[in-house]
Amino acid sequence: MKTLVKNISWVIIILLLVAFVFSLFYTTEKPPVELTIDQLVEKINNGEISKIIVQDNILNIELADGNKGVSQKEAEAGLSETLKNYGVEPAALKAVSLEIKNESGWRFWMGILIPSLLPLIIIGFFFWLMFRQAKTGMGQAFNFGKANVKLFTHFKDRITFKDVAGLKEAKEELSEIVDFLKNPKKYLEIGARIPRGALLLGSPGTGKTLIARAVAGESNVPFFHISGSEFVEMFVGVGSSRVRDLFETAKKAAPAIVFIDEIDAIGRERGAGLGGGHDEREQTLNQILVEMDGFDRETKVIVMAATNRPDILDPALLRPGRFDRRIVLDLPDINDREEILKIHSRGKIMNKNANLRKIAERTPGFSGADLANLMNEAALLAARNNKKEVVQEDIFASIEKVLLGPERRSRVITEKEKGITAYHEAGHALVAASIKDADPVHKVSIVSRGRTGGYTLKLPLQETYLRTKSQFM
Repeated sequence: MKTLVKNISWVIIILLLVAFVFSLFYTTEKPPVELTIDQLVEKINNGEISKIIVQDNILNIELADGNKGVSQKEAEAGLSETLKNYGVEPAALKAVSLEIKNESGWRFWMGILIPSLLPLIIIGFFFWLMFRQAKTGMGQAFNFGKANVKLFTHFKDRITFKDVAGLKEAKEELSEIVDFLKNPKKYLEIGARIPRGALLLGSPGTGKTLIARAVAGESNVPFFHISGSEFVEMFVGVGSSRVRDLFETAKKAAPAIVFIDEIDAIGRERGAGLGGGHDEREQTLNQILVEMDGFDRETKVIVMAATNRPDILDPALLRPGRFDRRIVLDLPDINDREEILKIHSRGKIMNKNANLRKIAERTPGFSGADLANLMNEAALLAARNNKKEVVQEDIFASIEKVLLGPERRSRVITEKEKGITAYHEAGHALVAASIKDADPVHKVSIVSRGRTGGYTLKLPLQETYLRTKSQFM
C-alpha cells in the first residue's frame, strides 16, 4: 500500500512538471496571421509591413497596424532574392526593417528536446516502477527464510535490574550470566562452563519479558529478541531456516544473548498431537535443539526463553546442555508488591497520605502486571473525578474494579432484591466472623459490580503458602 501511494505521488509530480514546462511555451496573445509569399509581397508594396524577422526559414512579420503575421520562405534561397523574384519594389523593400535571428538559448533546445525525449522519459519511468516492484518481490522471496530478529542496543526505555522489584533469586541467576558475558576469563580459568540456556518460567504477568529486557539493559553485549510464533510459517522448512539464520547472526556478534519469547509456540512436545513426525513446527524445534547443543559447542551465545506453559515443552529442550537453568518467577509477596507499587507510582502525583503498604496487603495474588494496571486505573479514576492527585480511596476503589468490575449504580433493582442481597452478604460476613480460621472481612457492599449483586471482601492477615484442613472447611 505504501509503495502504491509513493508511485502515484511520483506520477502526479511528473505530470505537474510537464504541465509547468508546457505553460512556458503557452501564450495568451492573439495568434499571428499566416501569410503566403504572394500576400507578403503585396503588403510590402502597399507599405503595410514594418519589420520582418528571419529565423531560419520562418518569417516573423510585424504589420504597420501592430498585428503580427508569419510566413515561410524557400529553404535554398535568401529572403531578398525570393522577394525580388516575386516582384517586390526596391523602394518598398527599403522601408521594411529586416532582421536575421539565429535560434539559440534554452527555449530553442527545449523546443527540440521535449517533444522527442518526454515520451521516452515517461515510458522509462513506468518501466523503472515495474522493475522496482519486481525487485522488491524478489528480495522478499530471498529474505523469506531470514529471521525477523530485533537487536536491542541503545533503546530509549532502557531498564536495568534496579527497575525490577522483587525476583531476587531470578536476578541473581541472570546476573551470573551477564557477568560471564562481561568477564568470561574469571569463569573459564577455574574450569566452569556457563549454562547454554536459561528458561524463564512463570504465570502471565510475573515479569518474564521485563526481566529479559533488564538483562539487555545490564549486559554490554548484543541482545537479540524474537517471538516463538515468528518462526513458524505455512511453508515447510522456513522455520528451521529462520532458526539457522538467527543463530548465525548471533554467532557473528558473539558473545551475545538470544531471547525467544513464548517458546511454547514451537517447543511443544513432539508426537503429542496432530501433524505426524514431519510437522513444520517439529522441524523448527529440531533445528533449535541442534543449534543449542549439537556438534558446535564452542559458541558464546546464551539463549534465554520465556513461557508460562512448561508442562507442554519437549523433554529434549529441557535436558542439561540446552536449557540448563530454569528460573521460576513467582507471584510477588507482600514486600515485593509494595516495591512494585512504588515503581508504578513513579510519574503519578500521589497524595502524601497514600499508604502503599496497605495496598499491598489488599492485593494478595496480584502479579506485577496486575499491580501496574491497578495504579493506572487509580490515576484514571482520580482524573475522571477532576482530582489533582491520586488518593488512597482511588486505589482501594481500583482494587475492587480490577477484581470484580466497575460499579453498576444505574442498574435497576427492586427493594425486595436489595433486601435479599443485603441478607446474603451479611450472611457471608457473619459466617466469616464466627469461624475461627476464616480470613477477616474487610468490606461488605450491596452495590452491583460486574455480574455480582453485591460482595463480601475477605483478605488474609498474612500470606501463607499452605492451608490446613480447618481452613479448607
